Amino acid sequence: MTTEPTQIGNQEKDEEKTQAQLDYEEGQQFLQNDKISLAANMFHNALIGFEQEENEKGIANASDKLGDVCTARGDYEVALKHYERAFAICHAQGDAFSLSALDRKKAQLYAAWGKHDEAVNLYLDIIDECNAMKNPQGTVKTLEMLAQVYIDAGKRDMAADCFRTAAAIHKNFKHEKHAKALMKKAEEVENA
Repeated sequence: MTTEPTQIGNQEKDEEKTQAQLDYEEGQQFLQNDKISLAANMFHNALIGFEQEENEKGIANASDKLGDVCTARGDYEVALKHYERAFAICHAQGDAFSLSALDRKKAQLYAAWGKHDEAVNLYLDIIDECNAMKNPQGTVKTLEMLAQVYIDAGKRDMAADCFRTAAAIHKNFKHEKHAKALMKKAEEVENA
């Protein structure tokens, strides 16, 4: 799974950075350069520092990144615990954007872990969120990811339905080329 440098909440730029924040930023650099072990160490140090500071946003950010590191290592159970900790903090703070990002990470984690039912349920929730926010691009992207989960679970007919639905969305926006490509994927999945 590729990780994106996301940050939960906002950090005041005018404040002097604490050691925990410096460790966090160094961890991000290591993670971006695929130095997973070094990133893990720095995010762990940052988490301890943020806990000592009682910095909830910092704890959420460090937990999120530790989840990314554990996912990259294939340690899905520990990754999920880190994501859940970040999720609880974001939920308490009403941070909808971060909750959505964490849901996507958890869905990808479940898919990689082979927990198809959990992945499907989260992706369906994400699709509902995208539809409620009138985000067709997010809906299409999520449908394509959901299709892959269905393929991995051996539910090729459900995967084909996802591709057809995504194609219909593209067709509504007159994206004929994308619609045709997705219809072709649907046919290939059904006939494989």
